[in-house]
Amino acid sequence: MNPKIKFLPILMTILLSACGGAPEQTITEEEIMMTYSVGTMVSSFFETQTAMVSPTPAVSDTPLPTNTFLPTPTLMNTPLPLATWTPVVIYYSSTPNIALIPSVTGTPPTATPNTGASGVGCNNLAVVRDVNYPSGTTVKAGEVITKTWKVQNTGSCDWAYNYALATVSDEHFFSSWGKLGKNVPPGNWAELSVVLEVPNHDGTFNASWRLADAGGAAFGATLSVSIVVVE
Repeated sequence: MNPKIKFLPILMTILLSACGGAPEQTITEEEIMMTYSVGTMVSSFFETQTAMVSPTPAVSDTPLPTNTFLPTPTLMNTPLPLATWTPVVIYYSSTPNIALIPSVTGTPPTATPNTGASGVGCNNLAVVRDVNYPSGTTVKAGEVITKTWKVQNTGSCDWAYNYALATVSDEHFFSSWGKLGKNVPPGNWAELSVVLEVPNHDGTFNASWRLADAGGAAFGATLSVSIVVVE
């Protein structure tokens, strides 16, 4: 309640009490002004007390929101890694076409052993090649030629210097030869030659020889010749 309203009945009671027992007096202008001054002073006093008693409201300053800046975009300057390629190895195995493979019919031929290629004791010989006058060579009638073969010692002992050729067949040539003239260890090569006097008429003529040891025992492969004679 307003303090001025509470104090007004009290002020009126005081004024009436002062005027009740006394003779009626005329209220002067000075008294009215004094009474008003007292009321104003009392009202000011109560307003001051009320102000002192009433708590001062706390000032609540809410801070303004802080501006939040967006992050600075980062440029993607780093190059991307190169793609790696792993080779894939494909293994291919061909499947033979059975229809294209010829089938063997009949009885396969049996190799015929060369009886002239057999060794004797520790001696043996293999023909490497014809040095000259291979089979079927044409020569003039009555000509004298020297036929040579390249051979290899396939035995287990040396060929001695006195080893020489031995005739297997020679019906048309007048042939001659000499001694080996040197030692040939196993595995080494040598050349054997025979001198041939060709017949005086046309025809194909054959002859053969083998190498023999100092005792005349022939061994190893047969050395053959086939000559075509023309006039």
